[in-house]
Amino acid sequence: QVQLVESGGGLVQPGGSLRLSCAASGSIVSIYGMNWYRQAPGKQRELVVGISSSGSTNYADFVLGRFTISRDNAKNTVYLQMNSLKPEDTAVYYCNALISAGLFLPQNYWGQGTQVTVSS
Repeated sequence: QVQLVESGGGLVQPGGSLRLSCAASGSIVSIYGMNWYRQAPGKQRELVVGISSSGSTNYADFVLGRFTISRDNAKNTVYLQMNSLKPEDTAVYYCNALISAGLFLPQNYWGQGTQVTVSS
């Protein structure tokens, strides 16, 4: 059993910052790509940024220069530093990762989501 648990969401004023964390736990053998998605009310879930096991990153244009993804492989944790937040960044942010656990082939796992609200 693998779990992804996000933390760090909350309410912040426009221009502010938040740092999200996502920790993976369970019978993990390897973690491959780790990603952050978000879903705003009435909209489809969209990819924010991804990071490979080697550290290569892929940012959506709408967060370039504002958000930074990083991962600590020793802690099975991925982070999302969000700066210069805008009201349109308001969404539930989900952690996603491709993980091999136990004797199983790699599978896609999702966290439960953490709410980020940017408002004055």
